[in-house]
Amino acid sequence: MPVLAALATAYWVDGDIGLKQTTEIAWQNMYLNAEELAVIVPVPQAVLDDADYDIWGEVRPRLVEAFGRAIDAAALFGTNKPASWPAAIVPAAIAAGHSVALGTGADIADDIGGANGIMAKVEADGFDVNTFWGATSVKALLRGLRTAEGALIFQPSMVANTPTTLYGQPLEFPGNGAWDDTQALLVCGDRTMGIVGIRQDIQIRVLDQAVITDAGGAIIYNLAQQDMVALRATMRVAFQVANPLTNMQPNAAQRYPFAVLTPAA
Repeated sequence: MPVLAALATAYWVDGDIGLKQTTEIAWQNMYLNAEELAVIVPVPQAVLDDADYDIWGEVRPRLVEAFGRAIDAAALFGTNKPASWPAAIVPAAIAAGHSVALGTGADIADDIGGANGIMAKVEADGFDVNTFWGATSVKALLRGLRTAEGALIFQPSMVANTPTTLYGQPLEFPGNGAWDDTQALLVCGDRTMGIVGIRQDIQIRVLDQAVITDAGGAIIYNLAQQDMVALRATMRVAFQVANPLTNMQPNAAQRYPFAVLTPAA
């Protein structure tokens, strides 16, 4: 993925026959390394035979949810993150100085949208804030917040398929258990800079003759011998944060397209 690394510069021409100067524009490559995510769910054949409901039909959506939870936790907080992936969004934003502790400003609205809030830190680097992600506990902190004119700042969705918004931008509360509110209460930033690349979508295969072992080689299940069936789910997914050079902030160490509201000190 090519990312802008050097900006063009324009020069005034001195007089009618002055020389026009040259400039360079450069890009650097950032790589999306696809890593495999997988799980196996073994079930005794007798349980499948005796069940009065579709066990596999119940298991499949839970596997999809588990994959989403693992991806969210790795990309946002670095939990069990593959080594080839970049630093997760929350620790990387904090390292770039893009964090504000709850209670720093007059209220949570000031911590988010004030002159020294998390939105200002993203905007100062030349990025637009077009998304918010938050812990469910933040809902209680946001309810009742109003502008000087009395309008609600936090707009919970009252209509199906209409997103909850904060300062006019969508606000999502991941409910899959991936969010760690000890590290962050709210994340804002430019969602186009967080890239999730799916190299291979979820593939599900039913096994009935496999031998499942642990990392040391010890047999955990012998499906054929124990009359069991297993559902194996795999996918390959990559993650990267584009942090292109901007006119507002040329220092890459201090530039980042996301910012974090952290718990009170």
